[in-house]
Amino acid sequence: MQTYFKSSLGRLRLIGILEGLSLILLVFIAVPLKYFFDQPEFVRVLGMCHGILFLLFVYSVFSVASEYNWKFREITWKLLLSSVIPFGTFYVDKKILKGITA
Repeated sequence: MQTYFKSSLGRLRLIGILEGLSLILLVFIAVPLKYFFDQPEFVRVLGMCHGILFLLFVYSVFSVASEYNWKFREITWKLLLSSVIPFGTFYVDKKILKGITA
């Protein structure tokens, strides 16, 4: 876990994992609880947490893309798209970000 904090790329990977986890919890737990069991409290809490993590992830993607001189058409758009697809951030972390050296 400590290696995530040593570079901006590591922090991006950590934020991506947290953002992906929040999206999964929101879509597969909180939303069904809201609509099937009339418990909207979880959507309010997880929705706000996910929103903050989403914005932080998008900011981090652009920040790291600028630092590493990524071309938008090669890497950046894939990372941005992954943030709106459940399990997407885990996929790009394993297939793209893990292979980039800091």
